[in-house]
Amino acid sequence: MSKLYEIAKILRSKNSGPFELTFDIIFATEEEYKRVKESGIINEDKIAEIYNISKSDIADIVFFNPANGIKITIYRRISSGTIGDRDVYGAQQHAPLMNLEI
Repeated sequence: MSKLYEIAKILRSKNSGPFELTFDIIFATEEEYKRVKESGIINEDKIAEIYNISKSDIADIVFFNPANGIKITIYRRISSGTIGDRDVYGAQQHAPLMNLEI
């Protein structure tokens, strides 16, 4: 087994507006992308579990074959820049994805 961060070329998070976070997982090769996609590990149940959110807080999970990429969008608990927000840009939220075992 491998960890997702060992397979993905790009694994990042960012704001998708003030109320959403987007996670990009991009692979260097089609084979790596298919390996992760076909593993089934990237799904609503797993995302809800690792981010401690309900499935209704997941806006979308998109597998984009032409780019060998996966995009996950979730709703932010605290909007960007609001008091209590500890990551205004959403750039540090991908860490729980890193250690997913494939």
